Amino acid sequence: MKKRTVLVYVLSVVLSIVLAGIDQFTKYLAVEYVKPVETISLLKFGDTEWLNLTYCENTGMSFSLLEGQTILLILMPILLIGLIEWYVFSGHAGRTDHIIAAAVVAGGGFGNLIDRAFQGYVVDFIDVRIINFAIFNFADICAVCGGIYFCILLVADEFGEGKDKKKKAAEAESGSGDAQTSGGTGEQSDENA
Repeated sequence: MKKRTVLVYVLSVVLSIVLAGIDQFTKYLAVEYVKPVETISLLKFGDTEWLNLTYCENTGMSFSLLEGQTILLILMPILLIGLIEWYVFSGHAGRTDHIIAAAVVAGGGFGNLIDRAFQGYVVDFIDVRIINFAIFNFADICAVCGGIYFCILLVADEFGEGKDKKKKAAEAESGSGDAQTSGGTGEQSDENA
C-alpha cells in the first residue's frame, strides 16, 4: 500500500473522530447553557424568529422516527459506520474526495451513536424556525452534508464515465473511418497505376 494512501486512510479516521468530538463539545455546551433556559434566540427580525438554540432530547432518529427503539438506533449506526469503514479500507473508495465524504458521514454517525449508547437519547439544539424544520445537531449536519457530497460525487463520476465512453466510441469510430479512407485511397492509386 502506498504511503499516500495510508496517510489518507489515517486522516479519514482522524477526521471522523475530530467531527464526533466537535459534536460532543457542542452538545456539552447545549446541556450547560441552553438546557437551563430551554431556548436562546440567535437570529430574529421583528417578531419573526429565524434561528434559535432550543434544547431537545431525541429518543428517535430524524424527525423522531423509531422513537424509543434505542437498541435498533444503536445497531443501525454501528452497521453504517462499519460499512463506511469497509468501503474506505477495502479500496473501493480510491479517490480522496470519496474518502473525505465517507469520513464526514462516519463522524456524524459516531457523534450521535455516543449519545444513544451512553444516554439513550440524542441532544438536539439547532432550531431553524424560519422554515419550521426539525431541531438537529452538528452530527446531523455532518451526516447529511457528507451524504449529499458523496451522492454528488457518485453522480459526477457516472456522468464522467458516460462522457468518457462516448468519447472513446467516437474516437474508435473516427479511427476506423480513417482506416477505411486511407484503404480506399490505396485502392484508387492501385487502379490508376
